[in-house]
Amino acid sequence: MIDPLHTDLLKLAHEAALRAGELLRDGRPADLAVAATKSSPIDVVTEMDIAAEKLITGLISDHRPDDGFLGEEGASTAGTSGIRWVIDPLDGTVNYLYGLPTWAVSVAAEQNGDTVVGVVFAPMRGETFHAVRGGGAWATGAWEGERRLTCRPAPPLDQALVSTGFNYVAEVRAHQADVAQQLIPLLRDIRRGGSAAVDLCDVAAGRLDGYYERGLHAWDLAAGDLIAREAGALTGGRPGERPSRDLTVAATPGVFEPLQRLLEDFGAWHD
Repeated sequence: MIDPLHTDLLKLAHEAALRAGELLRDGRPADLAVAATKSSPIDVVTEMDIAAEKLITGLISDHRPDDGFLGEEGASTAGTSGIRWVIDPLDGTVNYLYGLPTWAVSVAAEQNGDTVVGVVFAPMRGETFHAVRGGGAWATGAWEGERRLTCRPAPPLDQALVSTGFNYVAEVRAHQADVAQQLIPLLRDIRRGGSAAVDLCDVAAGRLDGYYERGLHAWDLAAGDLIAREAGALTGGRPGERPSRDLTVAATPGVFEPLQRLLEDFGAWHD
C-alpha cells in the first residue's frame, strides 16, 4: 500500500517537473548564453537552469513551506518536515545549450533521508518517468496511456549495451576515457547520452542494459536511481556501497555485478 503522503508528493513533483520542462522547452531564447561555470570552463550553467530551479522551488514551497531543498543551482535549506526535495532543474545543460534533445528535469523527494518519489521529464522526447517507493516505475510517452517499466532480461556481458558519462574536469575525463577503452572490447558497445537522469530511466525502460558514471551529485541521480530500482534494476556504487560521487552503477540483474566488478578492477572510481 502506497503512503498517501507519497502520492501527494508524486503529484507535486510531477507538476513541478512538467512546468519547469515546459519553461525550458518553450522559453529557450535563440541567443541562449552561458551564465556561469562550475567545475571547469566547459561545465556550464545557463540562465534557464537558474530560472527552472526557481520555478520548481517556488511552486513546491507554496504547497509545502516546511520542506527542505537541495538543488544543483544553489537551493539549499534544511526544512523541518522531514521531507527534502532533491532537484536538478536541467540535467544535460550542454546538450540543451547546443540544441540537442537529450536533457531532462529531475525532481525527487526524500523522507528522512530515503528517496520515496522520483520524476524525470524529458520534454524533447515527450516522455515522463516516475516512481514511488514500493509502487513500481512508470512512464508516459508517444504510446497510449501509462506504461509500467521493466528493465531488460540480462544478456551475457559481451552483449550488453552500457551508457556512461564524462566529467568536465580534463584530468578526470582522461581517466574515464581510459576506463571506457578497457571496457569497450568486453561489451556490445558504449553510449554517451549526456544526461544521467535520462540514462538511468533508459535502464529502467529496457533501452540500456547498464549505466555507470563517476562524479555524480545527489541531484543527478536521486530520481533516476529510484526509477531504475523500481523497474527491477540493481543500483550501487563501489562493491557494497550505495551510489555516490565515487561511482554510480545501474544495470539489469546479471549485468550489474560483472560490470561493477570490472569497474572496480579498472579503478573507475579514482584517478
